[in-house]
Formats: sequence, structure tokens, C-alpha cells
Amino acid sequence: MVKMSRRDLMLLVLPVLLVTGAVLAGGCVGQETQIIKNITPEEALALIQENQDNPDFVILDLRFQESFAYKHIKGAINIEYYSYSFRDELDKLDKDKTYLVYSGWACGNISPQALEVMKELNFREVYNMTGMCYGKELEGFPTAGESSIQENQVCMVYFTGIGCPHCARVDPLVLEQLPREYPNLVIIEYEIYEQEQNAPVLDAYNDEYSSGYVIPLIIFNQDQYLDGDSPIVGNVRQIIDELDSNKCPLMDGSSQDFDYLDLASLPSYPKIWHQERILIKMGPEGNGELLRRLLIDDNLPDVLQDTEFKIVEPIEVVLSGKTVEFDNGISIDDWIFQWNGEAIGVPPPAVGPAPPEVQPPPVAPKPSLTLPKVLTLAAVDAVNPCALAVLLLMLVSILAYNPGNRRGILLAGLAFISSVFVMYFLYGLVIIKFFQVIQALALVRFWLFKALAVAAIVFGVLNIRDFVRYKPGGLGTEMPLLLRPRVKKILSRITSTRGALLTGVFVTVFLLPCTIGPYIIAAGILSVFDMLANVPILLLYNLIFILPMLAIVLGVYLGLGRVHDVYLWKEKNISKLHLIAGIMILGLGIAMLSGLV
Repeated sequence: MVKMSRRDLMLLVLPVLLVTGAVLAGGCVGQETQIIKNITPEEALALIQENQDNPDFVILDLRFQESFAYKHIKGAINIEYYSYSFRDELDKLDKDKTYLVYSGWACGNISPQALEVMKELNFREVYNMTGMCYGKELEGFPTAGESSIQENQVCMVYFTGIGCPHCARVDPLVLEQLPREYPNLVIIEYEIYEQEQNAPVLDAYNDEYSSGYVIPLIIFNQDQYLDGDSPIVGNVRQIIDELDSNKCPLMDGSSQDFDYLDLASLPSYPKIWHQERILIKMGPEGNGELLRRLLIDDNLPDVLQDTEFKIVEPIEVVLSGKTVEFDNGISIDDWIFQWNGEAIGVPPPAVGPAPPEVQPPPVAPKPSLTLPKVLTLAAVDAVNPCALAVLLLMLVSILAYNPGNRRGILLAGLAFISSVFVMYFLYGLVIIKFFQVIQALALVRFWLFKALAVAAIVFGVLNIRDFVRYKPGGLGTEMPLLLRPRVKKILSRITSTRGALLTGVFVTVFLLPCTIGPYIIAAGILSVFDMLANVPILLLYNLIFILPMLAIVLGVYLGLGRVHDVYLWKEKNISKLHLIAGIMILGLGIAMLSGLV
């Protein structure tokens, strides 16, 4: 038996004690540095923001794959807790990284069970986000997936018209300012003046939402819409502020979450606005899901990966009274997509035949008032026997009071004609303004040009009827017989130039029933233009209208004929005058209706 000294015993025991102490110390250090704790959603959001550029920070989603695919925190990875391979999948992760764990089930109560597994696997730092209850999970977090942030989109439909003065006040607010102020706002715009194919869409919405035909018009849902410039300007922000989200109101009366809306299936030719982006429908072809992602996804290159598109020069988007420009544009199928900000790279080479060029949507021709139309309508009015008869009655009255006074005839005639010219010019401005006001009713504008064409045809037929079978006081072509004695009585009292001037003001009211037809047609066509631009055309119209009256007055003054002779000529040829007027305005009406003018 070997006897050991105390010194030898100490030498043998000391290494064992050192190793044991080191192991124990190492275990204590590991326990002290392992961080596994619960945090609130607010703390979790702050943690995400602090670690945006940290490659050692991992967000771990424990929910079902379907839930993860629908919506998850941006950058998260998915390991399903109920998967049979859950522990094995966790074990493959780098345990020295920092993990934020969330589940969403039962306010996050599944996560603590997962934490125990992660603790056993010696994960160094794990935070469990609690309080994410079902139905409110991920609110306020940056998200990705099929839903992404679209769940909170506020969607509305907007009807407007280029050239509508009320729309000119509202368009910049709705289509420029609001998308910048509200990042979750989506606006489906239908312009119905330049693109009259969109007008039936307004009619369909009125059938389902009882929203009327006044534009500008915003439809939110069955219970909320705004029409007119002042109501929209004064109330639209308040309504958007009150709506946490709003489904897109559809033409058939239903509504759809924007994240499930097939944009390619939207009827007619809408424009869709969101933040600094716009989609413009040019035809029937398009991938609705791809279009939706173009509008809302932050990473356009990823969206367009492996997708055929063509980089195009951005087009100016016309609003009422102004245009909006964008930095970038592409054409994809039958759509134009434009946005502000960073451009994208060269598109991938096309496989197979090149896609067809995107064609612009058909635009209905704008009515225009050319010089031939002005001359035609004014000439029809000028040969109207009604106006000539009133002038001749006035001249007879002057002659009866001052026989042989040709200078008096000239001055009185010019005064009367001047009064008629001024009053008819003012009537024209009033009629044009009336048409412009009622054009706020969009479908009135849609049918106005055709209605004016039909009115011209009817007026032409009535005049030709008076040639075939003349009867004094014809409806729409001559002064009614009931008014003639009253007009004669007024004219018989004219004895001076001043009297002729004043009488002309009042007599024009009696002339309107027999001269208003061509004037209404001209004013209706003019109503699509600015009032200032209408002034010279209206002056020209009325100058042509008074030319025959000027010719009669000057002829009598110069001794080329007597008033009585002119009166007899008018009576003898009155049916021919109706025929000339009828042929001219009937031809114009047919040309307008057929789209030739």
C-alpha cells in the first residue's frame, strides 16, 4: 500500500476541483447570458425598428403556413409550431442570433411553450411578443404577404369630367392631394366627358347606390357619397378620417376588399390612383393581381421579375383644368403604369412573339363649332320671316308718323336692329350658361350633342312643312297668332329713334318663340367651350342674324325700294324662305347626328 502525503493528495485533487469549478462557472455564465422574456407589441415594434439593418436579428412567425402567407411581419420566417418537425427546424437556426417570436393564437399564449423548447436548445436571446390576439394581429406593424397593408385600404370611386368647372376645383384635391395625405387611400376614377364610354358606368352606379348624376361625385359605400364641389371639398377628409378601412364599391352594388379586387375586371376605362402611382386601363387584357401589386408594393423590381413589360415615356394625365406628370412609365398588357421616384431596370427579354402595342382607349369625338356650323345656324335664323315681319311693321309705323323722312327711317331702323343685336347676344350668353350648369348632370352632357342634332332635324322638318302647306303662326317657325296683335300694337306707337331702341328691347321677347330654335342649337354646342371663347363666335352669329334687317333698312334709305314693296315680297316668298331655312338646318342636324360635323 502506497502511503500518500498531504502534499501529493492536494496535487491530485486540485485539478479535479479546477475542472469542476470551471464547468460549474461556465454553466452559471450561460444561464446568466441567456435572455428569454415576454414583451408587448409596442416594445416589439421598437425592437424591429432598432434592428432594421441588423443581420443577426430574426423575426420568427409560429403560425400556420396559410396565415403566414396571407400576412406577416416584413422579413419574418415561418416555422409552424404544430408541425412535427418544429423542434428539428428550430435546432437548425443560429442560436447566437436575437429572435423575436410571435404567434397570434390566444393572444400569444402558444409562444411561451415554444420558448421552453428554444431555452432547451440554448438559444441565446429570445423575445416573445404577447397581446397579439386573433382579429387584431399585426396591427401597426410593417407587413408583407397576400394581404400586406391592403386590409386597411380606404377605397372610393370618383366620377369627374374634363371641362366641368366644378370638377376643376375638386380634381386636384381628390387626385393629387388626398393620395399624398392618406397612404392607405385608393381612388378608382371614371372620367366621363372625354371618355363617354364611362358614362354608362355612372348610370349603373346610380341604379345601385342612388347617387344621382351630379359630378364631381365620390362614392364610398351604399350609405355614403358626396356630390358637388363644395360638399366634397368640405367633407371628404372628415369621412376618410372616420373610415379605418373601406371596401371598394362596385358597379353591381357589392363591395370588395382591395386586396381581393381584380383590377383587370373593372368595367370600361378607369384610372386607379394610390400615393404617387397610377394605373390607366387602355384595353381588356391584364393580370389583376399583378396590377394590384404594382400599385401598392414597395419593391417594384421584385413585382416585375420575370414579367414582360415595356418602358414607355410617361404620358400627362389630364385633369379638369390641369395635367399631372409622372417620372416613370411602363406598359404591361393593356395597361399603363406610371409612378414617381426611382426608375426600374431594363425589362427581361420577351419570350416568343412580342406583345402587341397598347392602343389608347377609344375616345368619343368632341363636338366642335366650326365656322360652317356658325354660318349655317345664323343664316337659318337670318332668313326667318318672323324677324323680318317685325322690322317691317316698325318701319311702317315710322313712315306713317314721318312720311318721306328717310333719315328717320335709317336712324330708327339702326336703333331697333342694335337693340335686337344686343338683346340676342345677352340671351345667347344666358342660354350657354344654362347648358353649362345642367352639364354638371353628367348624362345630360352625354346626350346633349345628340339631342341638339335631333332638335335641328325637327326644326328643319317644321320649316319644310311650312313650305309644303303654309299656315301662319306655325309651331316653332313663326310668331304665334295670339301674340301678333300685341306686337303690332307696341310697334304702332313707335314714332322716334329712341322709341325704336326701347321697343327693340321688349319685342325680342316676342321674337324668341319663332327664332329660338337655331339659337338654342348653337348655344348648346357652344356650351362645351369656355365662356370667354364663346363671345366672338356669338357676336359673329348675331351679326349674320341682323344682316337681312340691315339690308332692308339701308335699301329703303337709299331709295332702292319702299317698305311696302319689301313687305309684299316677304309675303309672296314666305314659304320659300321657310324651305331654305328648313333644308339648311335639316342638313346640319343629320350631319351632327351622323358624326360628320
